[in-house]
Amino acid sequence: ANPISEWMNVVNSNEAEENINALREGYRRMEGSLPKLEDLQGAAQGLMRLQDVYHLHVEGLVRGHFQRITDGNAIDIYKPPVSDTLSGDDCFLVGKVAYDWEDYYHSVPENEGTLEDALDHLACSHFKTGNISYALSLSQELLLHDPMNSRVHFNVEKYEKLLDESPPVTNQSLDLKRPDSTYLRTRNVYEKLCQTKSSQPKHFENPRLFCDSFTNGNPGLLLQPIKRELISLHPYVVLFHSFVTRAEAKSIREYAVPGVSAFMWKHTELDIAWLKESAHGVVGKVDRRITMVTGLNVQPPYAEYLQVVNYGIGGHYEPHSDHVTSDSSPLYRLKTGNRVAMFMIYLTLDHKNSLKSLGYICSNSQKYIVWNGALFWWNLHINGQGNVDTLHAGCPVIVGDKWVANKWVHEYGQEFQRHCSLNPEE
Repeated sequence: ANPISEWMNVVNSNEAEENINALREGYRRMEGSLPKLEDLQGAAQGLMRLQDVYHLHVEGLVRGHFQRITDGNAIDIYKPPVSDTLSGDDCFLVGKVAYDWEDYYHSVPENEGTLEDALDHLACSHFKTGNISYALSLSQELLLHDPMNSRVHFNVEKYEKLLDESPPVTNQSLDLKRPDSTYLRTRNVYEKLCQTKSSQPKHFENPRLFCDSFTNGNPGLLLQPIKRELISLHPYVVLFHSFVTRAEAKSIREYAVPGVSAFMWKHTELDIAWLKESAHGVVGKVDRRITMVTGLNVQPPYAEYLQVVNYGIGGHYEPHSDHVTSDSSPLYRLKTGNRVAMFMIYLTLDHKNSLKSLGYICSNSQKYIVWNGALFWWNLHINGQGNVDTLHAGCPVIVGDKWVANKWVHEYGQEFQRHCSLNPEE
């Protein structure tokens, strides 16, 4: 009808195509830093781990409240400055990940009836255990809250079809129990430690624990001794305060970023980078400082490269020992013996529960480390046997993220630093 209007349509279409191409090119440049499916799954697992380990109230959690039910009352264990809530679709996605996560065992909350709980039950409990009829009733209830949810409609059809093909399961217990195993019994102790707010040892209760300014007889520490705190005798654990500067901690984190994922919660448990002294000058300074305070040879191959670890949403480390217990371990390919000692440096500010970096399971106690501080302990007895009391774990991070640098020192190369004993039992 109007040639000028047609001309404008052509011009606008051409500009739109140019804009779309520019958007695509921008997306390609950013694609590596955008979350992927595994990031979504890792974040969901992190939320479930927080709920499970800290016994968080599910109904409160989906409303942005980190609470635990104690004697019938909701007790806040963390109050975020901003309370975001989970939608029904969010809960469904978390529940779907829970269903696919076969190693995860979920206990059904006592309070039922909310949309979020129903979704949680549906995906994580009843359908997984074969209680299809109850899953169907919950799905139908969900449609009352969200009648346009095509995914729930699909599930209703699927459950109805399954019920037509096989009779419903009756007397299905709603409480899913963890299997009885030594590993999970250890995990229960670990979770109890994470849930308990403990404090540093009181020196007056054990006069053998002390603080001092430590030089280790090294000339490099004479003018500026290190602040040493003996916090445990069995196992032997030392805390060195202000071991690295803030600038050094920041540099180590920045050097490690290319080696870890773009998203802190990727793989959830932790992300790892290895830093060599030859590539990063600050790593050499830290290595030399470790040698000064411990007297140990920390140069490869007698020690491993500095391992930098990042913990994100729900990031944790299950109970473990650092020394290996099998002669077939790949660690022995280095031909430098077992991991005789561990030096761990804390690189981030204290966040809720991220400061609980080390919980000794066998001694049933917690050890705290502080920002820029470092922990040192022996993994092996003097006779070379593993010290079972060093079984430890990292509690899931509730808020923020946690950066830790680890230095594992091996047996060989320490012959004149850690002398043998005349007593073979030591």
